[in-house]
Amino acid sequence: MKTRRIVLIGLLVAMYVVLSLFLTVTLWNFKITFEALPILVGAFLLGPVDGLLIGFLGSFLNQMLTYGFTPTTLLWVLPHAFSGLLVGFLAKRLKGELTVKNVAVITVISALCVTALNTLAMYVDSKMFGYYSKAFVFGALGVRIITGIATAVAFALILPTLLTQLKKIFN
Repeated sequence: MKTRRIVLIGLLVAMYVVLSLFLTVTLWNFKITFEALPILVGAFLLGPVDGLLIGFLGSFLNQMLTYGFTPTTLLWVLPHAFSGLLVGFLAKRLKGELTVKNVAVITVISALCVTALNTLAMYVDSKMFGYYSKAFVFGALGVRIITGIATAVAFALILPTLLTQLKKIFN
């Protein structure tokens, strides 16, 4: 790996952690956050493996700083790691055609996958630790889906321009 690539991955992981710790609004059992932005940027710019790495490391550090290591930590890390892999793979298939429409489709697919995997993690976590309630795990699922899609569309509006500028800097 080139030094520049390692530094970019480190910066994106750090951005993820800062965004997840300081720019997150948590309401009951869903949250509004911008932590996916560095994963999306990394996956679009660097590809699926680096997207996975950014999602995994960023989410893992956030989990460690917020909750410490628990039996379900890896379940909570999986959604963003998978998102980075998926976005990088889909972006690679587009061969650099970063239109707002293409980016919107990819980011919405990613948001839906993250929501589904987070719901699964919440279900397993709640069953393991005895706080399961159907209302808690699934009650806000509709709101989480709508919030995820809205955030994904907002990202899609800024990402094509942002990625074009970052490609000029880092390539």
